Amino acid sequence: MTTPVCTSASDAATRSLPSATYPSFTSYVRARQPVLLRTARSLTANPSDAEDLLQTALTKTYVAWERIEDHRALDGYVRRALLNTRTSQWRKRKVDEFACDELPEPEPVSGQDADPAEQQALRDAMWRAIMRLPARQRAMVVLRYYEDLSEVQTAEVLQVSVGTVKSAVSRALGKLREDPELGLVR
Repeated sequence: MTTPVCTSASDAATRSLPSATYPSFTSYVRARQPVLLRTARSLTANPSDAEDLLQTALTKTYVAWERIEDHRALDGYVRRALLNTRTSQWRKRKVDEFACDELPEPEPVSGQDADPAEQQALRDAMWRAIMRLPARQRAMVVLRYYEDLSEVQTAEVLQVSVGTVKSAVSRALGKLREDPELGLVR
């Protein structure tokens, strides 16, 4: 049986309903829906979610209707479909959404509202302070904080030990903290 992918409204009205294809499925759902709905409600906290869960399980049952050999075991099949569907829902990542009257504004990052000229003056002062460091310390600070290399990568680039990088960077940061030009900016 092939079903057209796209139909017009008039075609949809004249198309036969799925229940006409499997009358035994329709009679099964009518007879067992209250019991199956109670089972679905025991798996969910919300009655609406239980109805959706049952609808999904019945859809899966309908799709497999021809493959189900023993129609006396339909309740077990539908219960298993309910449980598997609910388990799949649990496993999906849940994102909580909260409605609010106003959208929250992000907190401004310090210095974001500052004057661009002041930000440029701070960058210039920082570079002048870095240029006053000894060449080896300057290279390590630049690699670690401007090039964002790890201590191990910095040690590999400069062909020194990781301990040397740690101690040299620590001394360089101490000198930068004590730099009088940067002290005025704080």
